[in-house]
Amino acid sequence: MKEIADLLNEMCRTGIIKKYAIFGAVAQMRYTEAVVTMDLDILIAIPDTDSLAILRPIYEYCARKGYKPEGEAIRIGIWPVQFIPTFDDLSREAMDCAEEADLDGVFVRVVKADYLAAMALKVGRAKDKTRILALLEANAVTTEEMGNIAMKHNLAKEWKQFKEKLLDEN
Repeated sequence: MKEIADLLNEMCRTGIIKKYAIFGAVAQMRYTEAVVTMDLDILIAIPDTDSLAILRPIYEYCARKGYKPEGEAIRIGIWPVQFIPTFDDLSREAMDCAEEADLDGVFVRVVKADYLAAMALKVGRAKDKTRILALLEANAVTTEEMGNIAMKHNLAKEWKQFKEKLLDEN
């Protein structure tokens, strides 16, 4: 993981990406017990471009470093890493508000628990609902925080349904 943190920070310094934050299952493990995951998801902000191949500079940079594409990801050490450009206001805000964590002496940016839960609420798959429950049970996020972020990002209806079905709240 240190290898990935070093690469991400180097990509920021060299301008390949403007900003990043780890999200998904790997980020969740910062706040809850370990979960099974097959890859590492990275939210990224990229420099402005007119190109439709917005990830090309990342793939080219990684190739020069010896990291090869593998399906939708790039293999970095033992991890398939997916680089995902921010795609809406919620993902941009999640990346902008990410926390810095120390990883073997290298800092890495990680999406905060409330944003992880809100992003999971927005996607709404069974595994995403499980993620929200795990974050709530670990006291990494409160129902009040979830309500606030849900309201801010037009997810109030989804949050109400989630609470009614999974938290027995009306």
